[in-house]
Amino acid sequence: MSNELGDLGYRQQLHRGMSAFGSFAISFSVISILTGAVSLYGYGLSLGGPIEMTVGWPLVALMTTLVALPLAELASAYPTAGALYHWASLLGGPRLGYYTAWLNLVGQVGVVAGVDYALADLLCTLFGLGGGRTVVLIVYALVLCMHGGINHIGMRWLALCNNVSALWHVGGSLVVVGLLWLLAPHQPLSFLLTASSSPVEGHVYPIGYACLIGLLQAQWTFTGYDASAHTAEETMDAPTAAPRGMLASVVSSAVVGWVLLLSLTLSVRDLPAAASGGFAYVVEHALGPALGRLVMVIVAVAMWCCGLASVTSNSRMLFALARDGGVPASATVATVGTRYQTPHVAVWLCVATSFVLAVWGRAYSVIVAISTIGLYGSYALPVIAAERAHRRGWRPTGPFTLSRPRLTRWVALAWIAVITVLFVLPPNGRTGSTFGVLVLLLVVVDLAWAKKHFRGPPLA
Repeated sequence: MSNELGDLGYRQQLHRGMSAFGSFAISFSVISILTGAVSLYGYGLSLGGPIEMTVGWPLVALMTTLVALPLAELASAYPTAGALYHWASLLGGPRLGYYTAWLNLVGQVGVVAGVDYALADLLCTLFGLGGGRTVVLIVYALVLCMHGGINHIGMRWLALCNNVSALWHVGGSLVVVGLLWLLAPHQPLSFLLTASSSPVEGHVYPIGYACLIGLLQAQWTFTGYDASAHTAEETMDAPTAAPRGMLASVVSSAVVGWVLLLSLTLSVRDLPAAASGGFAYVVEHALGPALGRLVMVIVAVAMWCCGLASVTSNSRMLFALARDGGVPASATVATVGTRYQTPHVAVWLCVATSFVLAVWGRAYSVIVAISTIGLYGSYALPVIAAERAHRRGWRPTGPFTLSRPRLTRWVALAWIAVITVLFVLPPNGRTGSTFGVLVLLLVVVDLAWAKKHFRGPPLA
């Protein structure tokens, strides 16, 4: 099958102006080591301690790379907006595509909610705003509206913001690392192998169990690298740029993030207090109030960029599904504005649903666990479809292919199964019940409506 969009059954509607670096930058921005690793730093210290950063981070990074490889191969073969949904539909049929799309949408809404809510909370702290959760929700709504507005007005601004974001994440991380090594007191290197378990919601978990559950910190960070694939219809030379952008974003985030976390952890003075206070507590006590505040400003800008890119990826998934009639009022949701050539209706729907999720999911770890499970569930289904198609003789046609595709797919699927089980266990029990209800709702809608009316992509 040709990689040309017309041969996949679509006409070019979105503006194709993103460069190869831009493709990398959007995935790197969504991964955002200065968002996930930072906002869940206290969670990781509570559930595992320093060894969570030393061993847990590279373990998750390695396994994530193995998940990203078969997805990159599919991105090279089928460079379309909505990406995973399209791959699953073409290789496994419209039913599989339907579930892939909705799991991805659930996961991406969770990513937007998690990132922008964490940013709103941080901004309230930086500017000394009182009022508790109500004030945070107001700031959160304003941040979402800002991200929705920039996504509405076009890819030129988005590409510029994403390019700046990639440079900001690398430069900002290096600034933080430099400050910590030059000015902060340090623990001995042996401290990095310390395992500990601190109270989480009133419970102290056994150390082995805590280390496993604590992997959520790293695994949630390594989500959203499919953004390069979702924006393929807006990327030049997408069959090559999209898979490279996905893989480069994972590998570079792994390296830079690990250096950042090790430097930060060696600067911890009081482990129980750091587990309770998180990233902000550590940098303030290691660098002092003034430099600590500077570091938090660096983090806030990175979070803002991450939220912006997350809305982009989320809206492209919704647009792709609506374009094929997979949501109510599909014709309206799939509207592309003539002035800015963006799916603005999809953008604002994603913003609205992200706000609702944050209002409902009061526990931050529940929000991020839902987004992690939803996204990795949507990563698993097209990989399963590719493996089944492989047995029937299908081979990918893009310029990026794997030398050991079947082994890589099975390892990726095994890892996804492991984390899916881990992240619905206490203290994230509400994640399991919430996700179960969502899947049940998808099944009901599928049987009552989608099975009769939804036909999937043109060539599915």
